[in-house]
Amino acid sequence: MQQEMGLEGSRVVVPRSFRLLEELERGEKGIGDGTVSYGMDDADDVYMQSWTGTIIGPSNTVHEGRIYQLKLFCGHEYPEEPPSVKFQSRINMSCVNQETGVVEPSLFPMLADWQREYTMEDILTQLKKEMTSPQNRKLSQPPEGNEEGRVDPKGLVLRCCIL
Repeated sequence: MQQEMGLEGSRVVVPRSFRLLEELERGEKGIGDGTVSYGMDDADDVYMQSWTGTIIGPSNTVHEGRIYQLKLFCGHEYPEEPPSVKFQSRINMSCVNQETGVVEPSLFPMLADWQREYTMEDILTQLKKEMTSPQNRKLSQPPEGNEEGRVDPKGLVLRCCIL
């Protein structure tokens, strides 16, 4: 187990695998009001790198009633370094690259100023909050069902159906 020593005593730094197991458990239990969720993308991924997230668009915004699918990739440096975050669903937001769906760290403060204590849940919750911000709440959105062209890291074209 890794430890950091401080003036007040010692602080235990939770290893990456334990941290990801905690996040998985929390994600499986469901979080908050149910409008944000996440879990493992591939149960056989022993490094727990590939995750999926879902955000249900917030009320009183152009996102209301839409379901957004995301991919989160936690590299070997997570949680010291932030995961990469990419919308699989088409979305028009100030912090998202319109061509790739990637959440641009320089435009999304939580990723730009990443802290080890932040979680994937925090990222999804903050993205949902960002949808309600003045610069994003009324931006015109691509038509629903327009997911063609977004390719996941395994090279598969992903299509999402809104039920």
